[in-house]
Amino acid sequence: MTDEATVPSGGPTRAAEPASGGESSGGARERSAPPGGRGRSEGPRRSGPEGPGRGPRRGGGGGGRRFFRRQKVCKFCKENIDHIDYKDVKVIGQFIGERGKILPRRVTGVCTGHQRDLKVAIKRARNIALLPFAARA
Repeated sequence: MTDEATVPSGGPTRAAEPASGGESSGGARERSAPPGGRGRSEGPRRSGPEGPGRGPRRGGGGGGRRFFRRQKVCKFCKENIDHIDYKDVKVIGQFIGERGKILPRRVTGVCTGHQRDLKVAIKRARNIALLPFAARA
């Protein structure tokens, strides 16, 4: 007994259709697909000289001008400074942005341990008014 015999006059079911890669018999999904043959959920095609899915900002692939980033070295490790003094405003003032925020490690290149010490020193210097909490308006 075949699938066509069990279906009442509606024609073959989807399971009975051939699984070949050829043209199927006109479903609405195939006709309404956007040009380029990609479905709605797949999104636009993103392939170029960098490779599929890699934009110029991520740094993968070739093409374009390459940006060389110098390895950041901790200033305190390089100068063998073990203790960061909160009274030394010239040193800790370099690690505060123009708006008064503490700059992150990824910007300054300070190691993790010294960043913690620097944070404490900046907060102590702020509390006794050696450094500002915020920039002047």
